[in-house]
Amino acid sequence: MDYRELLREENEAVRERYDLSMERIAAMEEEGPAEPYGCYFKRVAAFIGQIRELVCQIEAGTELTLEELEERNRRLYGDVLPEHYGNSFANPDYAAEILGAELGQLLAFLYTEIRGDIAFAFEMRLEEITILNETFIEVCNLFEQAEAEGKGAPQPQEVRDILYWFVSDYADITVRWRIREAVDPALSFAADIIRESDLGDLRYLYRFGEYISGHERRLAEFMNSLPRETVDRMADTYTEGFRRGFEVMGRDLSKKRTVVIEYHLGFERMIRKAMENFQEMGLTPILYRAAVQSINRRAAGKRGYYGASPNKQYEYDHRYDSALYMGSAIRERKLAVSRAAYEEFKELAGWCAGPALVETFGEEGFSPVNKKTAFSLNAHQEEVTSSLANELRQIANRYMPGDETSFTIIAFPMPQIGPDFADIFRETIVINTLDYDKYRDIQQVIIDALDQADFVEVTGRGSNETDIRVKLHPLADRTRETNFENCVADVNIPLGEVFTSPLLTGTEGLLHVGNVYVEDYQFKNLRIRFAEGRVADFSCENFKPDGDWMEQGRKLVKQVILRGHDWLPLGEFAIGTNTAAYAMAKRFGIGDKLPILIAEKMGPHFAVGDTCYSFAEDSPMYNPDGREVIARDNEVSLLRKTDMAKAYFSCHTDITIPYSELGDITAVRADRSRIGIIRDGRFALDGTEALNEALGER
Repeated sequence: MDYRELLREENEAVRERYDLSMERIAAMEEEGPAEPYGCYFKRVAAFIGQIRELVCQIEAGTELTLEELEERNRRLYGDVLPEHYGNSFANPDYAAEILGAELGQLLAFLYTEIRGDIAFAFEMRLEEITILNETFIEVCNLFEQAEAEGKGAPQPQEVRDILYWFVSDYADITVRWRIREAVDPALSFAADIIRESDLGDLRYLYRFGEYISGHERRLAEFMNSLPRETVDRMADTYTEGFRRGFEVMGRDLSKKRTVVIEYHLGFERMIRKAMENFQEMGLTPILYRAAVQSINRRAAGKRGYYGASPNKQYEYDHRYDSALYMGSAIRERKLAVSRAAYEEFKELAGWCAGPALVETFGEEGFSPVNKKTAFSLNAHQEEVTSSLANELRQIANRYMPGDETSFTIIAFPMPQIGPDFADIFRETIVINTLDYDKYRDIQQVIIDALDQADFVEVTGRGSNETDIRVKLHPLADRTRETNFENCVADVNIPLGEVFTSPLLTGTEGLLHVGNVYVEDYQFKNLRIRFAEGRVADFSCENFKPDGDWMEQGRKLVKQVILRGHDWLPLGEFAIGTNTAAYAMAKRFGIGDKLPILIAEKMGPHFAVGDTCYSFAEDSPMYNPDGREVIARDNEVSLLRKTDMAKAYFSCHTDITIPYSELGDITAVRADRSRIGIIRDGRFALDGTEALNEALGER
């Protein structure tokens, strides 16, 4: 069934409410509450008027020129673009200045929710638009009533109550849809665009409803300029990595029918070929949009397909909008709706093979401004949010077991990386397709040495203060067991690392990185101290020399790296071997712009949170040499056997020390004899010399 046909009945059922709400809001553009609140309702009503016009154009099949599409796209997103954001009611600072602190914060939340109408209009989800319209009208009526009664404005709690019940009452629509769109290939809005469009005509980019900057257009143009065999090679590497993931994990791909594709707009030529490859494997692609509603948004990164960020500060300001309503009641509400939705779509969920992600890099670093007017979670809400994420993951795992699915991730640069974009892109293709057998054999040499160790010591060089000891699991039989997975090009592309889940008891010390990107945030002088394998202290210098820079830095680390937790265990220790990627980064001067997917292959890295095997610890994992990787658990993940809530954190955040900051990595045996794995930033074992070639001369 056609996607729009699938929604026809739902849209017809809500059409009268939709039309009535649009008529009422159109009147607000001319009349409404008195100032200062009137300007808010008139400006938001004008935005909703743009949505009404957009829906009419889409329903009529109106064809626009590329220039007209660019103008409409910029008009829809214009209010939150950096040059206009200072005077936008989506900006909590401006809203608080004009409307008052409490009411401004609440009304900025409402406008941000209403801005999700852009996505809903393109997808013709009239029910969601109508719900937002009616909520907006209800709030406006509250102000008009207060004015009529001589109060000037309603009490903030009255507005808060309307917004709370808007989120709670409609969770069975918003949360249910979010789960369905991630498992149901019939919701084919984006897939249809990719399959049916002339990708040489860049007007297709504007059919998604995302913000399209010049970078997305340039990327699409660049993809169109590549020879077909190059695009096919990119897509084949990506899809073959996904297939091989099932193979190396001993899982049956033939039982699956769908795969989820997540990517940044502009790569459609590659994605179309990848969709064809997946279809040949018996997998129908699913593509869903990065969430636009606060109840479904993630504070740490986007999942799904997405265009450019119109303004990262705008997104940062609203990362914790859930603070308006988050508490035990909403937690239970979302869990109940999620359980019901997964049960409703359990067959579709069981068919899903997992996600295939295309990440990007090269964007300018973002230094956020912390605003007192923006919502923030209190300690109780942080705890509730963390437990909610954990339980939602457990629910999903019951319907899509981790030991029956897999994933793959690959990364490419964006044009923002600079004038060498084309050369960097082509070299990235080479990095993503390095010799599997060569790296497998070299990495086995490293693993054989590490498997002799009781623990591993990692130290920094120069100004890097890293000094950490990582405790390894004891091996009963090194001919059959190993601590480290030999990671070549399957789920995690590019190849080039050996990794383990270390023991926590006996893991101690300081991890320090001078400059590292994590989830689009650039951290300066990041320090994390571990005690008994758990994060004991943390800091960064992003906000230095502001008076409270230490506290602001701690908050940023807690938000982005610890995902709101006060502490996390060390879930992974790895040694990256992809010195070719490091050499590329050094040659083009882009080391500080690489994503963790590539950066983690360019030196040792440490991940805080869950292990790499979370929810699949009991499934045996074997290296290419046939030895079983026994280090799949630690003291925290083992708690799943008695209390699942204490075993997982629903996050896994990687932090890499680049070779330029790395001193030594030493395997220390039980008798305290030592084996040098890396000395002074260079590989030291016989059989690993080839890795130093890309590092060049000292």
